[in-house]
Amino acid sequence: MSEPVYRLQEVTKDYDGRRVLQVDHLDIFQGEILALVGPSGAGKSTLLRMLNFLEPPTSGQIRFLDSEFGPGRPAPLPLRRKVTTVFQRPMLLNRSVWANVIYGLRLRGHSNSAHLVQATLEQMRLEDLSRQRARTLSGGEAQRVALARAMILRPEVLLLDEPTANLDPYNVGLIEENVKRLNRELGATLVLVTHNVFQARRMAHRVALLLEGRLVEVNQVDAFFQSPRDPRTAAFVRGEMVY
Repeated sequence: MSEPVYRLQEVTKDYDGRRVLQVDHLDIFQGEILALVGPSGAGKSTLLRMLNFLEPPTSGQIRFLDSEFGPGRPAPLPLRRKVTTVFQRPMLLNRSVWANVIYGLRLRGHSNSAHLVQATLEQMRLEDLSRQRARTLSGGEAQRVALARAMILRPEVLLLDEPTANLDPYNVGLIEENVKRLNRELGATLVLVTHNVFQARRMAHRVALLLEGRLVEVNQVDAFFQSPRDPRTAAFVRGEMVY
């Protein structure tokens, strides 16, 4: 196993005095795909927002690369730019597909990037839609634009929050294919929040189960599904409702 990109120690998150997440310990390793699974309200998206430094923990420490962050210690912009997130509902500019995909590069001061945009659009099979306004896209097309905008930045860490929810099989396959390519060819670390246990099994190296804000089990994908250590994991894998 490679070195951890993230190391979480005694991390908690409270909202209005109510604890919604408590992670005693979690390492996320360089170049892995970690799937976060569990029922709605288990804390998966909250954990993802902390990994992207959108929200600080209430207590505890998050170590990212060689720096530690916690309450009152935000991550500096250069480190935050190493992490990119694709949300379940694409957050696109009301402009063309091309303008959306190039947006992050322009924020970072990259010039002469037209060839990168074209190559990324072709990879996501969006080249014929490059001049189309984002508001006219289907749900699957919009999600592919959001992923293209993230991928073109070549992030060290890509966080995915239900990226294929409610999409048709064509878009699911295309998104999964390109996410795995980013991991395989660039060595990007991926954290995938998904309700789809079949997707977790297809894509992940390790799977983590969250229930009521606590990590129940983190295991290699085959062991997680075939020989789980915790009876709650076994019940979840069988499709039983676990809360």
